[in-house]
Amino acid sequence: MPDAGTYDIGMVGLGVMGRNLLLNIADHGFSGVGLDTDEAKVTALAVEGRGKPLLGVRTPEELATALKKPRAVMLLVPAGRPVDAVIDELTPLFEPGDLIIDAGNSHFIDTDRRVSALTRKGLHFVGMGVSGGEYGARHGPSMMPGGDRDAYERIRPILESIAARAGDVICVDYMGPGSAGHYVKMVHNGIEYGLIQMIAESYDILSRGLGLSDDELATIYQQWNAGPIAGFLIEITSEIFQKVDEVTGGRLVDHILDEAKQRGTGKWTAQSALDLQVPSPTIDAAVSLRDMSGLKSERENASKILSGPAVGQGGHEWVGRLENALQACMVATLAQGMCLLQAASKAYGYELRMESIARIWQGGCIIRAAMLTDVEAAFVRRPDLVNLMLDPAFSRRLQENIPDLRSVIAFAIERGLPVAAHSASLAYYDSYRSGWLPANLIQAQRDYFGSHTYERIDAKGPVHTDWSAGA
Repeated sequence: MPDAGTYDIGMVGLGVMGRNLLLNIADHGFSGVGLDTDEAKVTALAVEGRGKPLLGVRTPEELATALKKPRAVMLLVPAGRPVDAVIDELTPLFEPGDLIIDAGNSHFIDTDRRVSALTRKGLHFVGMGVSGGEYGARHGPSMMPGGDRDAYERIRPILESIAARAGDVICVDYMGPGSAGHYVKMVHNGIEYGLIQMIAESYDILSRGLGLSDDELATIYQQWNAGPIAGFLIEITSEIFQKVDEVTGGRLVDHILDEAKQRGTGKWTAQSALDLQVPSPTIDAAVSLRDMSGLKSERENASKILSGPAVGQGGHEWVGRLENALQACMVATLAQGMCLLQAASKAYGYELRMESIARIWQGGCIIRAAMLTDVEAAFVRRPDLVNLMLDPAFSRRLQENIPDLRSVIAFAIERGLPVAAHSASLAYYDSYRSGWLPANLIQAQRDYFGSHTYERIDAKGPVHTDWSAGA
């Protein structure tokens, strides 16, 4: 064992993400000690980190002894009970002033609880969202730390050194107190759900609706990645359609089961939006369609019983319209996510800066896209912007592209192709731009059957009517 107290930062959990982050840290001149109970993972760190200032250990005691004081240790373990279990193991070994960083996808409510519990013990806690997957962890992720500001400043040099770069932008910034970091990451993932679903729907339209081959699909998404909807998800979609299946020799995507699971962050985003009364229909639709995909056997049975229109094919003129439709959907989805972040900031005292969030999402993370540069600019122009769709640049984009979104939805509906994310995005736009909505009838119905009262347009205060008494 090297001299005690010599390592800059610890890492608990040496799976793909934890090990790659630790290797990234070592590449930038900082020393690290990694803990995992799985000897194979400790060995993998030793092999991949040969010649680097890294140490692998198998007990919390070894970890605590090896770290410089005040200690800083990062956790990359599954969310939920595993995080609490690691914290319970570390806290008896740690001293006041030491720092624990949870870099997993923890629910923000759990993060608030942990902040409170560890603060009472004199320990600092940072909840940090990390996005970018395996490649990002190794070569530069986008990171969203929240919690104690002074604690963040202690680890800031390490985080800034390993973060992704997008031009001059360093893709990490302090989000705010408490669970701000994990909340921002949760909404990032909710937006990701929406974007993935709308891209999947575009694939369905191109494939079943237009009858295009995998090669043609790869070319189309590649071309789209050079335009206004360019981004990581569009880029990898093009690459996916080119991947050959080693078993059959065909394209791998055609041999993947059409059943997608959800791990929780999309659901948490939708639940939080409901709690804060922030409309997020595209994200909601994406979560629901993940659940629908899970009903594989039921869907196969239903396909033999429930009929629909024949999937007649359209022409290539729909490719450009679909790109425009996706652009409108992307704006609507980002608008929903940013509105939720603003509402949460007020409700939970996060003091989030929308322009900073849009900036650090421009590199490293899964939803990185060219459009985020314009999102940042919109909030720089107006930090109090209540909805991204009201920014002049984005309102112009929408008005230019919404007609094609309407046409694409109609095209899909006529052919029986489900386009829930596209439809939800259009409904969000149409309802938001409507000075009047039929909620007056809803209020009347609620008062009729439940005496819930309603408000009149020409007077203030609740009113109840005996609706069954006749006209």
